[in-house]
Amino acid sequence: MLAHELISNQVVPLRTSDTGLLALSLMDEYKTTHLPIVNGEIFYGLISEDDIFSFNQFEEAIGAHEIKKNNISIKKDQHIFDVLQLIHEHKLSLLPVVDEQDLYLGSIVVSELPALLAEITGVTNPGGVIVLEMNIHDYSMSEIAQIVESNNRKILNLYVNTFNDSTKVEVTLKLNTVDIDAVLQTFWRYNYNVKASYTEADLNDSMSERYHSLMNYLNI
Repeated sequence: MLAHELISNQVVPLRTSDTGLLALSLMDEYKTTHLPIVNGEIFYGLISEDDIFSFNQFEEAIGAHEIKKNNISIKKDQHIFDVLQLIHEHKLSLLPVVDEQDLYLGSIVVSELPALLAEITGVTNPGGVIVLEMNIHDYSMSEIAQIVESNNRKILNLYVNTFNDSTKVEVTLKLNTVDIDAVLQTFWRYNYNVKASYTEADLNDSMSERYHSLMNYLNI
Protein backbone atom coordinates (compact mmCIF):
# COMPACT_ATOMS: atom_id res chain seq x y z
CA MET A 1 0.00 0.00 0.00
CA LEU A 2 1.35 3.42 -1.03
CA ALA A 3 1.10 6.81 0.65
CA HIS A 4 -1.47 8.28 -1.74
CA GLU A 5 -3.82 5.37 -0.96
CA LEU A 6 -3.81 6.35 2.73
CA ILE A 7 -4.87 9.98 2.27
CA SER A 8 -7.79 11.11 4.44
CA ASN A 9 -10.61 13.16 2.97
CA GLN A 10 -11.31 15.04 6.19
CA VAL A 11 -8.31 17.42 6.46
CA VAL A 12 -8.31 20.84 4.82
CA PRO A 13 -4.80 22.41 4.78
CA LEU A 14 -3.99 25.78 6.28
CA ARG A 15 -2.95 28.76 4.17
CA THR A 16 0.02 30.90 5.13
CA SER A 17 -2.44 33.76 5.72
CA ASP A 18 -4.47 31.78 8.28
CA THR A 19 -4.09 32.62 11.96
CA GLY A 20 -2.83 30.51 14.80
CA LEU A 21 -6.28 30.70 16.35
CA LEU A 22 -7.86 29.10 13.28
CA ALA A 23 -5.14 26.44 13.22
CA LEU A 24 -5.85 25.48 16.84
CA SER A 25 -9.59 25.36 16.12
CA LEU A 26 -9.05 23.01 13.15
CA MET A 27 -6.68 20.80 15.15
CA ASP A 28 -9.38 20.42 17.76
CA GLU A 29 -11.94 19.57 15.05
CA TYR A 30 -9.69 17.02 13.32
CA LYS A 31 -8.33 15.62 16.61
CA THR A 32 -4.70 16.15 15.53
CA THR A 33 -1.76 18.11 16.92
CA HIS A 34 -0.34 18.93 13.47
CA LEU A 35 -1.67 20.53 10.29
CA PRO A 36 -0.19 21.03 6.80
CA ILE A 37 0.32 24.53 5.42
CA VAL A 38 0.18 25.28 1.70
CA ASN A 39 1.21 28.32 -0.28
CA GLY A 40 -1.04 28.16 -3.32
CA GLU A 41 -0.88 24.45 -4.14
CA ILE A 42 2.72 23.99 -2.95
CA PHE A 43 3.38 22.32 0.38
CA TYR A 44 4.87 24.94 2.71
CA GLY A 45 5.36 23.07 5.99
CA LEU A 46 3.87 21.16 8.87
CA ILE A 47 2.86 23.19 11.91
CA SER A 48 2.32 21.75 15.37
CA GLU A 49 0.22 22.81 18.31
CA ASP A 50 3.44 23.50 20.25
CA ASP A 51 4.65 25.79 17.44
CA ILE A 52 1.53 27.93 17.68
CA PHE A 53 1.75 28.28 21.44
CA SER A 54 5.44 29.19 21.15
CA PHE A 55 4.55 31.99 18.68
CA ASN A 56 2.21 33.47 21.31
CA GLN A 57 0.60 35.57 18.56
CA PHE A 58 -2.65 33.75 17.95
CA GLU A 59 -4.23 36.43 15.74
CA GLU A 60 -1.15 36.74 13.53
CA ALA A 61 -0.75 34.88 10.21
CA ILE A 62 1.14 31.61 10.65
CA GLY A 63 3.18 32.41 7.52
CA ALA A 64 4.86 35.22 9.45
CA HIS A 65 6.66 32.67 11.64
CA GLU A 66 9.38 30.13 11.01
CA ILE A 67 7.97 26.62 10.62
CA LYS A 68 10.24 24.04 12.25
CA LYS A 69 8.88 21.02 10.37
CA ASN A 70 8.88 22.64 6.93
CA ASN A 71 10.48 19.64 5.21
CA ILE A 72 8.46 16.77 6.70
CA SER A 73 6.27 15.13 4.08
CA ILE A 74 6.15 11.94 2.07
CA LYS A 75 6.03 11.34 -1.66
CA LYS A 76 2.81 9.86 -2.99
CA ASP A 77 4.41 6.60 -4.22
CA GLN A 78 6.33 5.75 -1.03
CA HIS A 79 5.38 2.58 0.82
CA ILE A 80 3.35 2.41 4.02
CA PHE A 81 6.50 1.25 5.82
CA ASP A 82 8.09 4.64 5.01
CA VAL A 83 4.91 6.30 6.27
CA LEU A 84 5.10 4.48 9.61
CA GLN A 85 8.82 5.22 9.96
CA LEU A 86 8.31 8.99 9.50
CA ILE A 87 5.33 9.06 11.85
CA HIS A 88 7.30 7.26 14.55
CA GLU A 89 10.52 9.22 14.02
CA HIS A 90 8.85 12.64 14.25
CA LYS A 91 5.99 11.73 16.64
CA LEU A 92 3.35 12.92 14.19
CA SER A 93 -0.43 12.89 14.36
CA LEU A 94 -0.66 13.67 10.65
CA LEU A 95 1.67 13.28 7.64
CA PRO A 96 1.37 15.41 4.45
CA VAL A 97 1.58 13.67 1.06
CA VAL A 98 3.12 15.49 -1.91
CA ASP A 99 3.93 14.76 -5.55
CA GLU A 100 7.33 15.05 -7.24
CA GLN A 101 6.90 18.83 -7.57
CA ASP A 102 6.00 19.18 -3.87
CA LEU A 103 2.38 19.95 -4.71
CA TYR A 104 0.19 19.08 -1.75
CA LEU A 105 -2.11 16.10 -2.38
CA GLY A 106 -3.56 15.48 1.07
CA SER A 107 -2.66 14.13 4.49
CA ILE A 108 -2.50 10.79 6.25
CA VAL A 109 -4.23 10.97 9.64
CA VAL A 110 -2.58 8.65 12.14
CA SER A 111 -5.80 7.91 14.02
CA GLU A 112 -7.20 6.33 10.82
CA LEU A 113 -4.27 3.95 10.33
CA PRO A 114 -5.45 1.05 12.56
CA ALA A 115 -8.33 0.21 10.21
CA LEU A 116 -5.99 0.36 7.21
CA LEU A 117 -3.39 -1.79 8.93
CA ALA A 118 -6.07 -4.33 9.79
CA GLU A 119 -6.88 -4.59 6.09
CA ILE A 120 -3.22 -4.91 5.07
CA THR A 121 -2.34 -7.56 7.63
CA GLY A 122 -5.43 -9.65 6.90
CA VAL A 123 -6.79 -9.30 10.44
CA THR A 124 -10.31 -8.87 9.09
CA ASN A 125 -10.11 -12.16 7.17
CA PRO A 126 -11.01 -15.38 9.02
CA GLY A 127 -8.06 -17.67 9.67
CA GLY A 128 -5.57 -18.97 12.20
CA VAL A 129 -2.30 -17.40 13.29
CA ILE A 130 0.99 -19.18 13.98
CA VAL A 131 4.02 -17.50 15.57
CA LEU A 132 7.41 -19.15 15.03
CA GLU A 133 10.69 -18.28 16.74
CA MET A 134 14.05 -19.19 15.20
CA ASN A 135 17.62 -18.12 14.65
CA ILE A 136 17.82 -15.62 11.80
CA HIS A 137 20.21 -17.94 9.93
CA ASP A 138 17.54 -20.67 9.99
CA TYR A 139 14.81 -18.48 8.56
CA SER A 140 13.64 -19.64 5.15
CA MET A 141 10.44 -18.19 3.73
CA SER A 142 10.34 -20.83 0.99
CA GLU A 143 10.52 -23.70 3.50
CA ILE A 144 7.83 -22.17 5.72
CA ALA A 145 5.55 -21.67 2.71
CA GLN A 146 6.20 -25.23 1.55
CA ILE A 147 5.20 -26.61 4.97
CA VAL A 148 1.97 -24.61 4.98
CA GLU A 149 1.06 -25.44 1.39
CA SER A 150 1.86 -29.15 1.84
CA ASN A 151 -1.13 -29.16 4.21
CA ASN A 152 -3.36 -27.51 1.59
CA ARG A 153 -3.31 -24.19 3.42
CA LYS A 154 -2.33 -20.71 2.17
CA ILE A 155 -0.42 -17.86 3.84
CA LEU A 156 -2.50 -14.67 3.70
CA ASN A 157 0.13 -12.58 5.47
CA LEU A 158 3.63 -13.02 6.88
CA TYR A 159 5.79 -10.61 8.82
CA VAL A 160 9.08 -10.91 10.66
CA ASN A 161 10.07 -9.22 13.92
CA THR A 162 13.73 -8.76 14.80
CA PHE A 163 15.12 -7.97 18.24
CA ASN A 164 18.00 -5.78 19.40
CA ASP A 165 21.09 -7.68 20.63
CA SER A 166 19.61 -11.01 19.54
CA THR A 167 20.02 -13.38 16.61
CA LYS A 168 16.43 -14.57 17.08
CA VAL A 169 13.52 -13.60 14.83
CA GLU A 170 9.79 -14.02 15.29
CA VAL A 171 7.79 -15.01 12.22
CA THR A 172 4.02 -14.48 12.33
CA LEU A 173 1.83 -16.26 9.79
CA LYS A 174 -1.83 -15.57 9.05
CA LEU A 175 -3.41 -18.56 7.30
CA ASN A 176 -6.58 -18.85 5.22
CA THR A 177 -8.32 -21.21 7.65
CA VAL A 178 -8.86 -21.63 11.37
CA ASP A 179 -8.06 -25.35 11.04
CA ILE A 180 -4.30 -25.15 11.62
CA ASP A 181 -3.64 -28.35 13.61
CA ALA A 182 -2.07 -30.22 10.68
CA VAL A 183 0.23 -27.28 9.93
CA LEU A 184 1.29 -27.09 13.59
CA GLN A 185 2.06 -30.81 13.62
CA THR A 186 4.27 -30.43 10.55
CA PHE A 187 6.18 -27.50 12.03
CA TRP A 188 6.82 -29.54 15.18
CA ARG A 189 7.95 -32.49 13.07
CA TYR A 190 10.48 -30.21 11.36
CA ASN A 191 11.69 -29.06 14.81
CA TYR A 192 10.34 -25.53 14.51
CA ASN A 193 9.76 -23.64 17.75
CA VAL A 194 6.08 -22.71 17.68
CA LYS A 195 5.96 -19.79 20.09
CA ALA A 196 2.19 -19.33 19.89
CA SER A 197 -0.86 -20.19 17.83
CA TYR A 198 -4.32 -18.69 17.67
CA THR A 199 -7.60 -19.85 16.20
CA GLU A 200 -10.70 -17.72 15.62
CA ALA A 201 -11.77 -18.02 19.26
CA ASP A 202 -8.47 -16.52 20.41
CA LEU A 203 -7.93 -13.86 17.76
CA ASN A 204 -10.17 -11.03 18.91
CA ASP A 205 -8.42 -10.54 22.26
CA SER A 206 -4.96 -11.30 20.91
CA MET A 207 -5.17 -8.99 17.89
CA SER A 208 -6.69 -6.22 19.98
CA GLU A 209 -3.75 -6.44 22.35
CA ARG A 210 -1.26 -6.39 19.47
CA TYR A 211 -2.88 -3.34 17.89
CA HIS A 212 -2.80 -1.49 21.20
CA SER A 213 0.91 -2.32 21.41
CA LEU A 214 1.45 -1.04 17.87
CA MET A 215 -0.41 2.18 18.55
CA ASN A 216 1.65 2.72 21.71
CA TYR A 217 4.78 2.16 19.61
CA LEU A 218 3.61 4.85 17.18
CA ASN A 219 2.79 7.11 20.14
CA ILE A 220 -0.79 7.60 19.04
